[in-house]
Amino acid sequence: MLRRTLFAAALAATTALPAVAQDAPWPNRPITIMGGFPNSAGTDIYARRLAEPLTRALGVPVVVDNRTGAGGNIASEYVARQPADGYTFLIGTAGTHAINAALYRRLPFDVIRDFTPVVLLGDVPNVMIVSPEKRPNLRSCQDVLAAARARPQAVTYASTGNGASTHLAGAQFGTAAQLDMLHVPYRGQPGAMTSLLAGETDLFFNQTGAAMGAIRQGQVRPIVVMTRERLAALPDVPTVSEACGLAPMDTSTWYGLLAPANLPAPIVTRMNAEVNRIISTPEFREWLIQNQAITPPAAPNSPEQFRQTLAADVARWAEVVRVSGATVD
Repeated sequence: MLRRTLFAAALAATTALPAVAQDAPWPNRPITIMGGFPNSAGTDIYARRLAEPLTRALGVPVVVDNRTGAGGNIASEYVARQPADGYTFLIGTAGTHAINAALYRRLPFDVIRDFTPVVLLGDVPNVMIVSPEKRPNLRSCQDVLAAARARPQAVTYASTGNGASTHLAGAQFGTAAQLDMLHVPYRGQPGAMTSLLAGETDLFFNQTGAAMGAIRQGQVRPIVVMTRERLAALPDVPTVSEACGLAPMDTSTWYGLLAPANLPAPIVTRMNAEVNRIISTPEFREWLIQNQAITPPAAPNSPEQFRQTLAADVARWAEVVRVSGATVD
């Protein structure tokens, strides 16, 4: 009888553990930030830098996991299908949540309905880069224009995939300058950068967050920034309008933190506040502006402000995709 009583008590205690864990305040176990692009991509660099101070702020490990493929759609779908419990987030981009909405005829998720916008992380510009070793003749925008106009389809530009911002930036530049350049898509950042450094392609309209390391090491030469104004991290690199004689151009996209739909408001509020606090510190802002050439939000931004940015960008990039003629295989 005593043994049966003790066993029953132990079983009851064990059975009660999950309920206790569920009732514990959030967070009480590790949090994952999913990314849709390979290691060394701009999203990966940003997420890993954010994870360390976020771990300290929340008191639980914050880990980064990348599930690559389909222009970020694999990671986005994975997050959209997770429980809205505050333990899975996505570092999304204007590519995954605005461009892809226009680029893919059928997505396995809705970029608005299936996600909770949590916090905007910053604006990410593009920079046209070349290999100074493989293309020593391309030192300025005028050199690029002359080469592309002299031999249509001979000048090539790499991208991180069909419809990626690195593709659309090149397509926008080509349309504005009335150039006929050949687009060469790769699966992610490593392949595109390797092709440029090997001389397999001529240009790469890369995101600054992923390009700055190679620029600082002298592996690549920045030709122009694809923004209306010069960047603080690249003060000597002219804009498209300054160097190319074209109308001002801005191909900047954004990074943002999203969660599955219907994330409880207290969790949204807490995560928004913690991330805003971290990216507003002088140290983190300095890293963003000077190291990554990313423009942080001007002030702490709310989930609703991020939602409005997302909705506006869906419409904006739909028109860019239409004009560029970008397609996916």
